[in-house]
Amino acid sequence: MKTLVIVPTYNEQQNIVPFLQAIFQQQIPDLEILVIDDHSPDGTGDLVAEQQRHDPRVHLLRREKKLGLGTAYVAGFHYALERDYARIIEMDADFSHDPKDLARLLEASAAADIVIGSRYINGVNVVNWPLRRLLLSMFASTYTRFITGLPLRDCTAGFKCFRREVLEHIDLTRIQSDGYSFQIEMNFRAWVKGYRIKEIPIVFVDRAAGSSKMSKRIVREAIWMVWKLKYLQLFKKL
Repeated sequence: MKTLVIVPTYNEQQNIVPFLQAIFQQQIPDLEILVIDDHSPDGTGDLVAEQQRHDPRVHLLRREKKLGLGTAYVAGFHYALERDYARIIEMDADFSHDPKDLARLLEASAAADIVIGSRYINGVNVVNWPLRRLLLSMFASTYTRFITGLPLRDCTAGFKCFRREVLEHIDLTRIQSDGYSFQIEMNFRAWVKGYRIKEIPIVFVDRAAGSSKMSKRIVREAIWMVWKLKYLQLFKKL
């Protein structure tokens, strides 16, 4: 069962090499990594290219400019579907997602179509986030559940494992989200199609190096996207 971990990067020079090393230290069979770098000015892509020369499990997709989280993952999904990967994982490069949890996600995928590493399924498991950021994240999930009915505690989580068939049956050309609402949209489209989604608890630790990519534009997109998704569902346009 080949697995591809998709990792979007922008200015992750301090994290990317230790991150790649930590992933492969888990010794998960048939696991490979695709880094999608949005032309990081700090040379993240060059560091990945150097790793790629020494390790065939590392793959790199360079993009000409900063194009956003959603389009990066969609590009990664297309890459995976064009090859024989059975499981596709989304993951951040800043160690907020613990590489040691990869095996747990893959194990849970034996009985679920999407597995989400959830910060809120067992209380609040977030370390070192400012209170404002934590409240924003928790409110986003509550807001999403209220409007869409999506039965998840952590609707915006970015540590996820998809079975291949989920991505095969979602029209990736119709994905409209670019920022963190991309996670909401993928969850919603899969749930409407009847796929099984399971949340497992993780501990999310805020990045120690680099800077967050959160912005007001990303928040505004998420606020409106849930209404758009509900509209598309009601009028059977999903």
